[in-house]
Amino acid sequence: MASSGEDKTFWEHIDDLRKVLFRSAGVLVVLMMVVFCFKSFLFDTLLLAPLSSDFILYRGFNAMLEFFGLSPLADFRINMINVEMTAQFFMHIRISFYIALVVAMPVVVYFLWTFIRPALYDNERRAVQKSFGFAALLFYVGVAVGYLLVFPLTIRFLGTYQVSESVPNQISLSSYFGMMISLVLIMGIVFEMPILAALLSRFGIISKQWLKKYRRHAVVVLVAVAAVITPSGDPVTLFFVSVPLYALYELSIAVARPADEDDEDDEVVTVETEAVE
Repeated sequence: MASSGEDKTFWEHIDDLRKVLFRSAGVLVVLMMVVFCFKSFLFDTLLLAPLSSDFILYRGFNAMLEFFGLSPLADFRINMINVEMTAQFFMHIRISFYIALVVAMPVVVYFLWTFIRPALYDNERRAVQKSFGFAALLFYVGVAVGYLLVFPLTIRFLGTYQVSESVPNQISLSSYFGMMISLVLIMGIVFEMPILAALLSRFGIISKQWLKKYRRHAVVVLVAVAAVITPSGDPVTLFFVSVPLYALYELSIAVARPADEDDEDDEVVTVETEAVE
């Protein structure tokens, strides 16, 4: 049964949405100012770390290669340049915003949820509420995978690739951070796949059997998605991205509901609707 929020007028709903947007913007602005103050840690320690062999991923690979008695990865360092007078200042602001957005994502989603909640039936509301914590966890796991795995592999390949030794690479500030932002956020969004599958199956749109039936087709689609996410195109990076995506698909199958449970839920919704009428 939907709540009494349905009785509000159109303009009252618009006013509620305005309040949600203002609260979300307020949280983002406050977090953005806090992040802005930690420039040295933000750039020197965190964001520019994948530019050299000291990054944790490369050191991990070297430790693994040493364990198997193999030669370590070649040392490298990518130099960056800036060619615009105001680029560094505005990039500082831009990065502060995106990090604030990532940190505040659960709060922003909760504000949006308070706006949407009155329009849902009780069983739909319970299903969405149960998904919130898991969705936030998966989003941050996806962001971590993007930062620790996908982006470093991509920047190491593209940043060191040369058509000729006479053409040295000098990566621009905007190019580097543009790719980082897109890859990290895309991975965070892609990792929401199990939550989407759980909700869609809860509402009877898909089922566990449907996901299993199209598993082989999904593998092809996921590899294509991995190829789009990783523009480097090398097989190693493609493999390291494809494996987590396929694991997410299997997790989606695990959390999705069977078709017979969907039918029972539909009957419950029908009975509740008739009771209201």
